[in-house]
Amino acid sequence: MLETIFNHRSIRKFSDTKLPAPILEQILAAGTRASTTGNMQVYSMVVTSTPELKAKLWEAHFKQDMVKEAPIVLTFNADFNRFNKWCELRKATPGYDNFLSFTTAAIDALLVAQNVAIAAESHDLGICYLGTTTYMAETIIDILDLPKFVVPITTLVIGYPAESPELTDRLPLEAVIHYETYSDYSSAQIDELYADKENSPLTNELLVENSKETLAQVFTDNRYTKKDNLAFSKALLKVLEKQGFMNNE
Repeated sequence: MLETIFNHRSIRKFSDTKLPAPILEQILAAGTRASTTGNMQVYSMVVTSTPELKAKLWEAHFKQDMVKEAPIVLTFNADFNRFNKWCELRKATPGYDNFLSFTTAAIDALLVAQNVAIAAESHDLGICYLGTTTYMAETIIDILDLPKFVVPITTLVIGYPAESPELTDRLPLEAVIHYETYSDYSSAQIDELYADKENSPLTNELLVENSKETLAQVFTDNRYTKKDNLAFSKALLKVLEKQGFMNNE
C-alpha cells in the first residue's frame, strides 16, 4: 500500500484497454470502505463509460482529452438524496438541507474518491483527479441527471496508462506538519520551504511559458485567478441553493 501511495502519478494519457468488470467492482467496493460520518454513506458514485456521455463530460471538463480516452470516468457526489428518502420512509424527519450537511457529504465523497484512487493504482491503473468538477457542477448535474440533494464534488478518470511521467515534486514535510499547535511561517521559512520548487527546471520552463517573474504569479495571474475563483464560487453557491443545501435559518 505504501509503495502505491509513494509512487502516485497523475495519468493523462490512456490506452484503449477496457477495465475487467471484476477489477472495477473491487475498486468501487474499496471506495465504500472509506470512513464516513455516522456510517451514513452520504455520497454516490456515477460510473460513465459510454462514448456519448463521456463526450458530454469532456465538454464540461474544459475538453480535457483524458475524459474521452480513459475507459472509465467516475463522478463522486455529495448525496443526501438516498438518505433523506430512507428517513422519510421510516417515519423520521431529515434535517439535512443546510450547508453543514453539504460539507459532511462532500467530505464523505472525497474520502471515497481517495480510496478508489489507491485501489485503482494498486491494480496498476492510472488515475487523474479533475478539479473542474465543482467549476462546472450545474452542467454535470444536467448531464448525469443528478436529483435534488446531490452535488458533484470531484471526478476521477481511470484506465491503463499510456504514459509514465516522472513523480511531481512536493514541499518538504515541515511545510505542512504542525505539532501540538499551528506555528505560522516567517518570510525566511517561506523562502526555505519553497526554494527547491522555485529553483527546479520545471519552474524555469513555466516562467518562460507564462512570461512571469515568479512561480507564485503563474498561479495567481494565469492558473487560478481571482476573477475565475469568484465567478466559479458564485456559480457553485447557486448550485448548492438549487440542490437544496442552503437552508441556514
